[in-house]
Amino acid sequence: MNKNNKLKVLILPNIRSAINVGAIFRTADALGIDMVYLVGVTPRPTDKFGRIQKDIKKSALGAEEFVKWEYKEKLLPLLNKLRKDNYFIVAIEQGKNSKDYRKIKIKEKTAFILGEEVYGIKENILDKCDAIAEIPMHGKKESLNVSVACGVALFRMMYL
Repeated sequence: MNKNNKLKVLILPNIRSAINVGAIFRTADALGIDMVYLVGVTPRPTDKFGRIQKDIKKSALGAEEFVKWEYKEKLLPLLNKLRKDNYFIVAIEQGKNSKDYRKIKIKEKTAFILGEEVYGIKENILDKCDAIAEIPMHGKKESLNVSVACGVALFRMMYL
């Protein structure tokens, strides 16, 4: 269980960059995340033949070896299972119903979903979330890199 004694999982649906996945594994380790779910086309630390994904290994710096992870082909069945297990589901995303991430209060069991690099989280998935946490943007770009957004949002929501 993670450092603040709350069960936390991280869901990475269709993150295409292995480098981002590795960076998120390092962040997951630092946060004490209990499980990382890799969904859809998200690359895994090892493929189905047990071969190491070198870009994940390079950016994770070993975190991929001890942070628990599971691969799931589809997101909706995973969300339904987590909901049945009483998880509070939080999307890290910009949206019409989003709230400032600094105002989100997490629960004893929380699942955080990150959006794919270009398209974010689809509306039908956002509709299944209990909260949508948005990081305010003050520059000219409208969003952060997914691995950076993960670190910014989760450290604030979990520890401050």
